[in-house]
Amino acid sequence: MSQNRNKLIELIMGNIANTIIHSILEISIKQDREELAAKYRKELVNSFEISKKYREKLNPSDRTLPMEEVDIIKIKNKVLSELNLRISKGYNNIQLNLIDQEINKALKQLNMI
Repeated sequence: MSQNRNKLIELIMGNIANTIIHSILEISIKQDREELAAKYRKELVNSFEISKKYREKLNPSDRTLPMEEVDIIKIKNKVLSELNLRISKGYNNIQLNLIDQEINKALKQLNMI
């Protein structure tokens, strides 16, 4: 696998993690602070769009990637780490149980699994 392909996959996974972090933060805060939830929504949409652009550069973009190229554990660890950091800073209602569901949803939307 080429170095450029590896770099694209790393960029995609980083943006997917960011998308999931902000999705869960949006869900967690939506009922209490709608204006902050809107900011999280904007960030998750932005990160997801960046992921899509990187994904389109991988050929073929119409087929799923081989599982050895998609490091779901790495994405999950990054998301979990960031959300735990937010919890330690006093964020409330963060639903860690949504992580796997959100990862699968994002990866399917990007035709990566």
